[in-house]
Amino acid sequence: MASELPKKYKAVVYDKPGSISTKIEELDMPEPTAGQVLINLTHSGVCHSDMGVMMNNWSILPAPTQAGQVGGHEGVGKIVKMGPGTENSAVKVGDRVGIKWMAAICESCEACRAGADANCFNGKISGYYTPGTFQQYVLSPANYVTPIPDGLDSAAAAPMLCAGVTVYSALRKSGAESGNWVVIMGAGGGLGHLGVQFSARGIGHRVIGIDHSSKKDVVLESGAEHFLPIDGTDDMTAAVKELTGGVGAHAVLVLTANNNAYASALDLLRFGGRVVCVGIPENEPVPIKNAYPGLMVAKALSIVGSAVGDRKEAIETLDFAARGVVKTHYRVEKKEKLTEVFNEMFEGKMKGRVVLDLS
Repeated sequence: MASELPKKYKAVVYDKPGSISTKIEELDMPEPTAGQVLINLTHSGVCHSDMGVMMNNWSILPAPTQAGQVGGHEGVGKIVKMGPGTENSAVKVGDRVGIKWMAAICESCEACRAGADANCFNGKISGYYTPGTFQQYVLSPANYVTPIPDGLDSAAAAPMLCAGVTVYSALRKSGAESGNWVVIMGAGGGLGHLGVQFSARGIGHRVIGIDHSSKKDVVLESGAEHFLPIDGTDDMTAAVKELTGGVGAHAVLVLTANNNAYASALDLLRFGGRVVCVGIPENEPVPIKNAYPGLMVAKALSIVGSAVGDRKEAIETLDFAARGVVKTHYRVEKKEKLTEVFNEMFEGKMKGRVVLDLS
């Protein structure tokens, strides 16, 4: 199969980091080195995080994004070539696999030793100083690709590699049990509509979805018991308490980068409740309102952060998708449309997810 590989292939790059701009370039075919595999990607999801990296909006990143960066971190394709030293790996040529936010890990830092590989201190991020998945071919460590279950469509699988595993991991960290009330902020977005499904259908939570009124249908169709529009609810705290018998939710997942969502999240909780921070605000972040020690102690509240999920959770997420418990609300666009997709995302008009056809 290696002899059939082209010498050049197409990739979508950030040509003007700091702004919404992409272009198609031809790149040289890479050669897998020790421990690597070469993957022919067919699909890649488009995540809000990609836009943040492209526009240099994340103050937590150590350096500005470089021009010519291939973005993307939700890639699905088939292995077409194995590098040296991969003879005994769990994957082989022809296997369908996925690429996640963390492209490679060190396996020796404190986070990796704890099994939290998504938080690897020395990890390589797909689409940020490491070639991402907005391209037709990509290299990846053989021991860190995610197997894609048979029967799960590649386009449907792509968003599960970030959006899906992110919300699944966050729900596991929320502490909410079956039958508990869970508020999902940003419930109609790429992460949110999956979070609603995992929460309501996979775990059995009672879900209150919060988002713009234009996203009401997708939130309720995903399984939310109630929907509260941010553009039509005068007092969100009072509205949530009314729906929950006057006491508030057991958990709040903030799946949006909106600062206002973080500012109000703690007020929506009942005694012993927990806020799970997932979306990373861009530019200057706003502190979580009312996070005073006295209140935290008196109401036994907690705030936790949750990254994209580890490799075990990624496999479990894809299993949920393969069984039809969770389905991505998405549409497929050609890779040439990526700039238009980012503009739609920037304007807040996107419902669900967009997956690029990389052919």
